[in-house]
Amino acid sequence: MSDSNNNWSKSPHILNTSANLLGFCFVVLTSSKITKMDEASYIDEGTTLAIIIFMSSCLFSFLAIRSHAHSRSLKLEKLADVLFLCGLIILFLITILIAFNII
Repeated sequence: MSDSNNNWSKSPHILNTSANLLGFCFVVLTSSKITKMDEASYIDEGTTLAIIIFMSSCLFSFLAIRSHAHSRSLKLEKLADVLFLCGLIILFLITILIAFNII
């Protein structure tokens, strides 16, 4: 991918943010294990799912950055973008469950 094509790319932003949220998910998962929360089962499962999704988003955005084929790069970036949005939705739902003591 040439430098002129790289200006429109969202992949570096997706990679950076997904990696940060991946670290956040690991902190949440570790915290729930350390505190031995009774309700941690749902939190653990949701956080583990978010970890898998954010890790996949990181992987696909990295591959989009490294891809030399423009069409392949766009497909990988779109997949990373959709996965990133799914991960955000899962984190939002986990936060709502915790904040309103639904769990």
